[in-house]
Amino acid sequence: MTSPSLSPSPVTVVVRYFASARAAAGTEEEKVELAAGATVADAVQALRELHPGQLSRVLDAASFLVNEVAVRDRGRALGDGSHLDVLPPFAGG
Repeated sequence: MTSPSLSPSPVTVVVRYFASARAAAGTEEEKVELAAGATVADAVQALRELHPGQLSRVLDAASFLVNEVAVRDRGRALGDGSHLDVLPPFAGG
């Protein structure tokens, strides 16, 4: 007898938008469900699909934090309940 194959559970990521990213997304925060094993790059692609238009331009220039740690590698996997912060470039001094 074989056991049924279980597919990995999707992960839910809390996305927080700052400054122009917030304006482009039209929200401060949202939950996004992604496939198990999803990466930061996968999340960014999902955000482009959820918010076509202005947000795409912001995402091109944005930097990201995962659980408040800067991400240099967009291939980094996201765990269930992770926080992904979208930080557009800031000007000032």
